[in-house]
Amino acid sequence: MRIPYYEKSLKVKKVLFLCTGNSCRSQMADGLVNHDFAGRVEAFSAGTEPHGLNPKAVQVMAEIGIDIGGNTSDHLSRYDGQAFDYVITLCGDAKEKCPLFFGGVKRLHMGFDDPPKATGVEEEIMNVYRRVRDEIRQTMREFFERELA
Repeated sequence: MRIPYYEKSLKVKKVLFLCTGNSCRSQMADGLVNHDFAGRVEAFSAGTEPHGLNPKAVQVMAEIGIDIGGNTSDHLSRYDGQAFDYVITLCGDAKEKCPLFFGGVKRLHMGFDDPPKATGVEEEIMNVYRRVRDEIRQTMREFFERELA
């Protein structure tokens, strides 16, 4: 049975964001894409070695009206056997460890600085979180607007 073109274009794309700890960058990407592309892209996130949600990531996302406080930090094995249109790694470690079970999908690497490694006084550290959040948002907007066009 053929699916009409207009129905194909309405299919919600699924993306899995991967980082080592699934605590900051992948969580921000998950929240941003679910907010900015609601109804068109469904985002999930996982880590190769998850270690809990980063409170500073939750704080900078709340500053722009996106609540990720209820998210969980999950191991990528949670998504074994699930189909995704895209698997996007956000750190070099996850890129190297991304398993091959994500076959048949578009695998991409989009690296960003790791905010928890920021140093300085609290405001300087928070500004790194904000900068990375904004860089992720801009990159994802450009990418998904092209992909969904």
